Amino acid sequence: MRLWLRGLVLQALRSTRGVCGPRGQPPPLPVPQKIVATWEAINLGRQPVPEYFNFARDVLDVWTQLEKAGHRPPNPAFWWVDGMGAEVKWSFEELGVQSRKAANVLGGVCGLQPGDRMMLVLPRLPEWWLVSVACMRTGAVMIPGVSQLTEKDLKYRLQASRAKSIITSDSLAPRVDAISADCPSLQTKLLVSDSSRPGWMNFRELLREASTEHDCVRTKAQDPLAIYFTSGTTGAPKMVEHSQASYGLGFVASGRQWVALTESDIFWNTTDTAWVKAAWTLFSAWPNGSCIFVHELPRVDAKVILKTLSRLPITTLCCVPTLFRLLVQEDLTRYQFQSLRHCLTGGEALNPDVREKWKSQTGLELHEGYGQSETVVICANPKGTKIKSGSMGKASPPYDVQVGSLAQLLVRLGSKRRAKSTSRLATPGSAGRVAWLCRHQILSCDLSARLWMMRATSCLQEQRGMLLSVSDPTDPSVSSIAIWTILRRRPHQNKGTFTSRGTEPAWTRMVTFGSWEEMMIYRIGPVEVESALAEHPAVLESAVVSSPDPIRGEVVKAFIVLSPAYSSHDPEELTRELQEHVKRVTAPYKYPRKVAFVSELPKTVSGKIQRSKLRSQEWKK
Repeated sequence: MRLWLRGLVLQALRSTRGVCGPRGQPPPLPVPQKIVATWEAINLGRQPVPEYFNFARDVLDVWTQLEKAGHRPPNPAFWWVDGMGAEVKWSFEELGVQSRKAANVLGGVCGLQPGDRMMLVLPRLPEWWLVSVACMRTGAVMIPGVSQLTEKDLKYRLQASRAKSIITSDSLAPRVDAISADCPSLQTKLLVSDSSRPGWMNFRELLREASTEHDCVRTKAQDPLAIYFTSGTTGAPKMVEHSQASYGLGFVASGRQWVALTESDIFWNTTDTAWVKAAWTLFSAWPNGSCIFVHELPRVDAKVILKTLSRLPITTLCCVPTLFRLLVQEDLTRYQFQSLRHCLTGGEALNPDVREKWKSQTGLELHEGYGQSETVVICANPKGTKIKSGSMGKASPPYDVQVGSLAQLLVRLGSKRRAKSTSRLATPGSAGRVAWLCRHQILSCDLSARLWMMRATSCLQEQRGMLLSVSDPTDPSVSSIAIWTILRRRPHQNKGTFTSRGTEPAWTRMVTFGSWEEMMIYRIGPVEVESALAEHPAVLESAVVSSPDPIRGEVVKAFIVLSPAYSSHDPEELTRELQEHVKRVTAPYKYPRKVAFVSELPKTVSGKIQRSKLRSQEWKK
């Protein structure tokens, strides 16, 4: 264990052995709270980031010690069910044992070294969490992916990331086999299955035989921990890399304040393992000593979720607003949530009527939060605060969130690009650009009033892209807690990127988020859908935007100009054909649920498609 952390643990344990402080001073914090408070102080910038940090060793193994010393309730650290009777429960000690065995598999037969990359494409199986921790112990960089990835998606991600290994299930293995010959960096393939497959190593068999002894790799706080691929809103998906510290310590504060977790809580986040919210759960729950609950949920079923909440002692629930829309359509009075005390949501807009229905039938508020793949929680409605419908709450520490024009924000955030001295930040109720500052790193973006409505203090009406400012990444004095380390790019990507010289921050044009209003549920990039449609001979040109939906909130809608040879085809049959085509070419969940055939698309004088007009047309309905 790191010396700084070992001293903290020993000091905290000694303080509970009858050592009394001076009269008049409050009693010392309980041991777990004292240690978590130290992690939180680092997260908030009140204490320096240690040079070396590893989440598995410096957080999980510490909780193992606290657990053995009786400083934690007898809740498991991890609890998984499949809904058909199968169940897995691990204490922190058992999680440590199993993850060390998994680390020996990765470092042994897989030959992974610190810095090597591994794709994790698994449904909600215990092995996802196990391998995630094993990657931390070996220093390997995990790259989560959704199980619906097509051969094309897999090939791109494996080639772009140069991943040396992949672990997946039976359903995706044939797709990996179909493209593995085109991925020269891919050296080993692990299969999570009770059966075998030629060319694959069975992870479960290897895990059973692996040793429980493993020395955790000594990683620096800024060493890479995870890579997530962006949605590809304006081109091919790009890689966002997080460090050991940016994720490992970046969620401690929000875990305590927004998610309101303690060592007694059981936290269920229904998200898929591919999305960053799965990592958000891991890095907010375990530092606070909480139990992560997982239901396999092969398909979304509102009744299964409600029955599980009624039957099991889950205290904290997090779902996307779309799922809460499904839940409130059920008769909630038939269910009794004896243990549920706190509910969270995020990832898309929360309709006020959904919030009111949930609250009126359960007595529980929905606490909305906002963040991105590149950050941690930026804004949120913490427990105990008064919530205003449509508001995503206040700035979540350590972020400083302000609203105004770009020139005003540059003055506020200390850039050398000065605006007039009369510039002021936006006042409550006015429109502007939102920006957030985190330890010398600035992220500013125009965001949608429809998508998020109220941001901190202002209603944002316009959106024209996103700018990113980061201090020189080569400067060792700059630490990256609560924001991503670097946007990994390939030579042909992000051509608009440039860096400044001297001490002024470098300004990077984030092409990935060039049109934030075009982001949809599950981070679907319009360009991906339009590119898939373009491969069908019936499509002359197309434009994809979001469209309101009473159940899902918003869905993908495609406006299509047909090729002359297809103009007389039956619209319903052609719609089904195009939808199936998109499902085959890209991930199935990205297909357009709505299709409109039009004679032409609105364009600018320079010939660019005006998606904003189509979007306005949809939402004015």
